[in-house]
Amino acid sequence: MSAFTSFISSFGFNFGVAFFIVRFIYYPQKRDKDYVFTFFAFNTIIFFVLSLLSSIDLSVGFGFGLFAIFSVLRYRTHPIPIREMTYLFIIIALPVLNSILMHENGLMELAVANAVIILVLYVAEKGWGFDYEVRKSITYEKIELIKPDKRHLLLQDLRQRTGLDITRCEIGRIDFLKDTAEIKIYYDEREIVQS
Repeated sequence: MSAFTSFISSFGFNFGVAFFIVRFIYYPQKRDKDYVFTFFAFNTIIFFVLSLLSSIDLSVGFGFGLFAIFSVLRYRTHPIPIREMTYLFIIIALPVLNSILMHENGLMELAVANAVIILVLYVAEKGWGFDYEVRKSITYEKIELIKPDKRHLLLQDLRQRTGLDITRCEIGRIDFLKDTAEIKIYYDEREIVQS
């Protein structure tokens, strides 16, 4: 197999794994394409840069350098939601892992590592064995119901107004001038998915 054919097949494998993760694990859960471009762009450019570096030590150093840059960007830019940040981290780590294993001809390790990553993400996204509680912040104007002795009435009113089976709520900032309170409501994610 020529070096060019090996390079193209390596890229195809890496991009195929990234495509599977983004298209079939990440995207169906949220249907938000804002980060899809970023995931594919990061994955592609990092794979090309690392694959074209001749030294494995240089590739590993470069990979860790990318993680450092990623950490700095995380604190300097508009906050990325934790789920998207996790996927971005995986999409950045994937070409680092794949290019190193391809250089060392660790094809079995390569296949197992990528399969395990896909499996873990799939199981985590499906929520097998986990109950996920969704949290939303709302501004509430019936301030007389925020008293501890009226908690059941507050929950009943919130359930009626939102149509959600709210399990609990937390009262945050209270504004007595506007007669409003910031409330975090919690409800089961499965209720939304099934309806």
